[in-house]
Amino acid sequence: MEDVLDVYTRPYDPRRPQVCLDEASTQLLGEVAPPLPPAPGRPAREDYEYERRGTATLFLCCEPLRGWRHVTVTERRTKVDWAHAIRDLVDARYPDAERIVLVMDNLNTHTPASLYEAFPPAEAKRLADKLEIHDTPKHGSWLNMAEIELSVLARQCLDRRIPDADTLRREVTAWADARNGAAAVVDWRFTTDDARIKLKRLYPVVNEAPAAPSLITRFVHHNRRHDRLV
Repeated sequence: MEDVLDVYTRPYDPRRPQVCLDEASTQLLGEVAPPLPPAPGRPAREDYEYERRGTATLFLCCEPLRGWRHVTVTERRTKVDWAHAIRDLVDARYPDAERIVLVMDNLNTHTPASLYEAFPPAEAKRLADKLEIHDTPKHGSWLNMAEIELSVLARQCLDRRIPDADTLRREVTAWADARNGAAAVVDWRFTTDDARIKLKRLYPVVNEAPAAPSLITRFVHHNRRHDRLV
């Protein structure tokens, strides 16, 4: 936890951008009956029935210090999908970066080994060498600021029925462009000092062993015991 919090205190450096990555699934839902448009004195209406059309996965990466984010839509969230998201991050989003400081949760697909399943060894190593990975701890994925962006995305863009992946791509791209145009940032204030106070129960308790009595202390106690016996 403190490792991730220390990353968030680093100043902005375009050569080593701090990027948060997370993914989430969303349902694709089609209409059974055409919705009714709004009219004077009447809001838009939609039928309560809908058609399930599968799911899609959203890979969201964001750079909180720059107020930038990007969303990729895929069919699944496998190791290979994650690996392709990483290559897009390295080659398309940050081609000039020396290294990408990457914060993610510790999902089993989020490892350099996934790169070797998707690409030849030389390509996998090239991509892995561009990453400085910082995993959030178990049950601590809330430390990943990409989760905050996914929450905003769900409220502002995914709170309606989206029928297919193409429509989803257009919607999330428009959402990201609007957020990037406004340079919306995450005002992160939780620090390591806060963690040591508010999450004190998560830290191990160190019980210091009592110091051994000195030679003088043992001598005094021996003399007192001798005097009582006399």
